[in-house]
Amino acid sequence: MGDVLSQNEIDNLLAALNSGDFDAEEMKEGAEKSVKVYDFARPTKFSKEHLRTFEIIFEHYGRLLSTNLPAYFRKNVQVEVMNSEAITYSEFSNALSNPVILGVVGVAPLEGNIIIELADNLGYAIVDRMLGGGGKPLEKSRDFTEVELIIIERIINICTNLLIEPWESVISIEPRLERIETNSQFAQIISPSEMIAIITMNIKIGNVDGLMNVCIPYSTVEDVIDKLNTKYWYASMQVQDEEIYQEMIEHTISKAKIPIKAVLGKSIISVNDFVNIQVGDIIRLDTKTDEELSVYVGNINKFTALPGASSDVYAVRLTSVVREE
Repeated sequence: MGDVLSQNEIDNLLAALNSGDFDAEEMKEGAEKSVKVYDFARPTKFSKEHLRTFEIIFEHYGRLLSTNLPAYFRKNVQVEVMNSEAITYSEFSNALSNPVILGVVGVAPLEGNIIIELADNLGYAIVDRMLGGGGKPLEKSRDFTEVELIIIERIINICTNLLIEPWESVISIEPRLERIETNSQFAQIISPSEMIAIITMNIKIGNVDGLMNVCIPYSTVEDVIDKLNTKYWYASMQVQDEEIYQEMIEHTISKAKIPIKAVLGKSIISVNDFVNIQVGDIIRLDTKTDEELSVYVGNINKFTALPGASSDVYAVRLTSVVREE
């Protein structure tokens, strides 16, 4: 029941209406409130901000896939995030084909599991490629054999381990592939009416492309749902010190192997002498025994050195650095 107006308030209101200060029609329109339809069967648990953050996370994940998987397939791998949406788990499971590749992944310390769904044509292409073929899918789908599932499980294990870095800014997770299912009926990890976020990625291995769907239940990320927004994401991104990056780059480069050679001297001989050369023949060089030699790193002259020996092998001792740009 609304508040009761006093006689003075009534008189003031009538006076305002008579003077034109208030419009009764405008007051009536303002009193009408718009009603927003709410579907209790599909509660809106994931906002657009949450879905956008998922896209950012899995764009990072896609870059890791495209740089790590070529080492196993020996083919170019391209990964692109297509879209993200919030649906019920029943809608996701009903849309699955048969056979299907479902990797049930635990993401401790978060409760519950997430699901990585891989298109069957990608599964056949992966098996063919890992067994030495060209990486072509089958023309007609069939059930996967035990050997094929072991090969696919190895690849999904690699994909699972790559989830750690993209989620680092939200929470430190320890993903672990628990099992692989080829029938959606055996992957009922949550209630059919539970809301999930689906992130769809297109994976292209050579000339074969297919979809990978990552299913994330709301109950799994409920404890960190407040962190799944772009404001928190950018605020929590750690600014790495440039010196740390420089040390990492220097450490990585220091392990690289490069060819190095010391040129004892040069000489010019005829083709006939070269064809008839034999063991014990002497070729006169244009350098003396006490003269410095040129030492090349790759094809670049970087040092000068004197010839000698170390233990029972020939060696050179560096005398100067050639600094030429």
